[in-house]
Amino acid sequence: MPRKLCARSALALAAALSAAALPLSSVAATDTDALIAQVKALAERVERLEAQNIQLRTALESDRISDTEPELATRLKAVEAQQQAMKGPAGKLAEAFDGISVEGSLTGMVQHASRNALADPTSGRSRANYRGDLAVTLPGGDFGVSKGTVFVHARFGQGEGLGLRPTYTGTANSTTFSGTDPDDTQFTLAQAWYQLDMPLGEGDANKATFTLGKIDPFGFFDQNAIADDETRHFSNNVFVHNPLLDSGGDIGADRFGFSPGAIAAYENTSDKAMPWGASLGVFGSGNGANFSGSSGRPFVIAQAWVSPRINQLPGTYRAYAWSNARGADFDGGEARHGGIGVSLDQRVSDDLTLFARYGHQTSGRVLFDNALTLGAELDGSAWRRGSDGLGVAFGVLRTSGRYASASAADPAGYGYAARGSERIGELFYRLHLNDHVEITPSLQVISRPAANADAKRIAVLGLRARVGF
Repeated sequence: MPRKLCARSALALAAALSAAALPLSSVAATDTDALIAQVKALAERVERLEAQNIQLRTALESDRISDTEPELATRLKAVEAQQQAMKGPAGKLAEAFDGISVEGSLTGMVQHASRNALADPTSGRSRANYRGDLAVTLPGGDFGVSKGTVFVHARFGQGEGLGLRPTYTGTANSTTFSGTDPDDTQFTLAQAWYQLDMPLGEGDANKATFTLGKIDPFGFFDQNAIADDETRHFSNNVFVHNPLLDSGGDIGADRFGFSPGAIAAYENTSDKAMPWGASLGVFGSGNGANFSGSSGRPFVIAQAWVSPRINQLPGTYRAYAWSNARGADFDGGEARHGGIGVSLDQRVSDDLTLFARYGHQTSGRVLFDNALTLGAELDGSAWRRGSDGLGVAFGVLRTSGRYASASAADPAGYGYAARGSERIGELFYRLHLNDHVEITPSLQVISRPAANADAKRIAVLGLRARVGF
């Protein structure tokens, strides 16, 4: 009996296990079918996406918009078309201004002197003035490898500055620019010239330059790195240009300092450590400078220069000679004047630059026949104001023998007997406020003005403001 029970139990257990196994196999088969169906659906979706991508790429290869292409391609092309439409005017404007540069500045100055320093003590001890400059450089076309440039410079201003007692220096304020009517702003087309740069040989290491038009001669001759811009550096005229040419009048330009002329120049920069060059200029003089008379008997000047790097610091040394067939003598006559001069500037350290000028009159009846000016500019790096500048200069203008003799022979007619030299000093500090604005207080002292031993010393205080762009 017990054996029959055990057999029956075993059979029952086996039957139960078999019954349990049947549902598990059915579930496994169902999951596999579902997975296969999902994989097939995913593959079909990938195929559709690939087909759409191919269609999109094909549509984007063409700039044309079609109603049969994908909506995304249509939208992208529409956006690109809008961008091109917006860029069109801007691109044309940029192309129109390509090669054009514009520079400008507005300078104002006020100066103060004691009454005994003035030619008219009742005229007031202070004077203010302003001057504006606007220069535009335009492309002037190409001639093979040669390139042309057009330069136009307009100047305007008002105020004639302080009227000092007689001096050899032309003015203590070289920024003045005024006309005959003090109530009106003076405006003039200062410069308008065409320049052609002609490379000589391969590259541009050697080139010739030709300039023709209405020109500022000092822009091409007697230049100086720290003593040729009255709006940023020294204000007294003897420290801006060679005193014999400017204050002495041998430049022969119109009353604003410009004249029609032509310049031929050569420049050699094949040796980067020692570039050099030479130039020759011919300009209208006297009535020829302001277009009211003949251009014959011109002012002629020739200059040679070299720019060595001494201790890896830049500098330029210039020597020149001039002749003016219409020079103005001190007695009112007109005769040929001539002279020689040098202008040099040399940086001697990272923050200190020196300058010097010398001029000697070789012919002509002039007030002074020898002029020496020298000075320095120190930037403010030592006191953490690297863009500031501290400038100091000293000059000596020696009376010519002819003027000394003439004034000694007729002291009543000339007012005094001139002898010795006039001495000028200037000190300034240029305060850099930002990339566009500078303010410069200054002090000038003129000793023995016009080489008059009895004349009192002249002191001039000044404050200059400049806005540039």
